[in-house]
Amino acid sequence: MNWITNYVRPRINSMLGRREVPENLWIKCPETGEMVFHKDLEGNKWVIPASGYHMKMPAKARLADLFDNGEYESLPQPKVAQDPLKFRDSKKYSDRLRDSRLKTEQEDTILAGLGKVQGVKLVAVVHEFNFIGGSLGIAAGEAIVKAFERATSEKCPLVMFPASGGARMQEGILSLMQLPRTTVAVDLLKESGQPYVVVLTNPTTGGVTASYAMLGDIHLAEPGAEIGFAGKRVIEQTLREKLPEGFQTSEYLLEHGMVDMVVKRHDIPETLARILKILTKTPVSAANDVTRGAIALAASA
Repeated sequence: MNWITNYVRPRINSMLGRREVPENLWIKCPETGEMVFHKDLEGNKWVIPASGYHMKMPAKARLADLFDNGEYESLPQPKVAQDPLKFRDSKKYSDRLRDSRLKTEQEDTILAGLGKVQGVKLVAVVHEFNFIGGSLGIAAGEAIVKAFERATSEKCPLVMFPASGGARMQEGILSLMQLPRTTVAVDLLKESGQPYVVVLTNPTTGGVTASYAMLGDIHLAEPGAEIGFAGKRVIEQTLREKLPEGFQTSEYLLEHGMVDMVVKRHDIPETLARILKILTKTPVSAANDVTRGAIALAASA
């Protein structure tokens, strides 16, 4: 036994009143390694001030930031079967659900709200990545379908903010069934004549990319977002080729015609409002750079 380590040091620490510092007070920028105080990060919409790196933004904060004055009607979370396959890997799926609900204070990965963005009424649907990787399961699929139905009945556009690793493996084929269900919901909204805009965030992958995330009338993307179906390493192993630098980033997809615009997080509400005003033939104020870009984009859509 080390007497100094096990007895003397704890006694000194207790006398000096040393306290443990919570790990989440300072956030490290993945690009530069800069440490940012969490309050400063939240105040800048989860964008690193110096580097401009876009961190993952909580779903509740996303909705509050998007809608005018942070006011919106929360759409109810549909009740669905829990753990239908009684799935277990390293831990029970029911335990994973419980832990994610405690962590995020949400029932599942999808949050949806109805409100106005610079006067434009719309339904917004947001993935919470901290809830089992934003994965698409029965509850998430049902919430998305109900949100599309609400937008159709309200005769207003729908804006989707995907952030997901794909379908939820713990629900197996029941999760994959949500892909065609959400695709049909998209078609019904479009048949009603309402715009569907997708804002791709980091990451958007797997079955979510293979369904509603790539079916928008217009696709915006946040800077540096990873967007694709399979991961880069899997593709390289399959093709046995080295992929280009920046492959599957929003900038790469913009250059190759898969994304219409890359928009910084601070500019998303204004850009969405202007695009939707054009698509819904709502009068637009005097043009600025963002307006002109939105007009050109809507004209080409």
